[in-house]
Amino acid sequence: MNSLETELSRARELDVSELADAIETIGFECTRCGACCKADDGGCGDRADSCGDGEKAGGDGDPEPHTATVFPDEIRRLQGTGDYDFRDVARPMPYGLEETPEGPQGETFEWALRTDDCGDCTFYEESDGTGACTVHKDRPLICRTYPFSVALGGTSQPMGEAVDTEGMVRAHECEGLGRDISRAEAEELAAALKERAVRELREAIGVRENYEPTAVEGVVVHDSEGQKRPDGRGL
Repeated sequence: MNSLETELSRARELDVSELADAIETIGFECTRCGACCKADDGGCGDRADSCGDGEKAGGDGDPEPHTATVFPDEIRRLQGTGDYDFRDVARPMPYGLEETPEGPQGETFEWALRTDDCGDCTFYEESDGTGACTVHKDRPLICRTYPFSVALGGTSQPMGEAVDTEGMVRAHECEGLGRDISRAEAEELAAALKERAVRELREAIGVRENYEPTAVEGVVVHDSEGQKRPDGRGL
């Protein structure tokens, strides 16, 4: 198995032009359906229904909340787009955590974008069936590059396994696949895809290097900057 450092070197050597070729071959155009921003059953459906800032989705019989990874510096950038506290923007990645009578417990190794009571991304809004991102200019790399990823160890595959591949590029479930894309758009997406692959591997290496076992109650998130509480405060 290749080390994270080896995969990082491979990520840095990715050819943006070749990635763009692959994206053009697969084809993509965002239809603004919102599926990549909502819980796995489409969230609350009618956005006229009130969706607060809790996390009701994901319980027994409920849809799985939308889960999109976000880097620590991306959280801070999103905080700067409005009057947002850390917890308005991000939540601990739920994988590895255990629900107990005293609340969530355990350690996790990533942050996810905050979701509302519907399980949808808190920055998503919808009007007449058309979705929009309220922080589109500052959206995280995982959102900029969906529905694509690169076939490198240590990088994430958003929204499940690939449904199509071309060279190093993997395409994940999305109704916009197979549509025409301009060369300029393909190159912009390819550059962001390479950047995301590098960032994911650098983050993974940082987490590994900064990891320290903890014996505190509640939830601890280990990221590349160290050990943190769910509100972003360091231990």
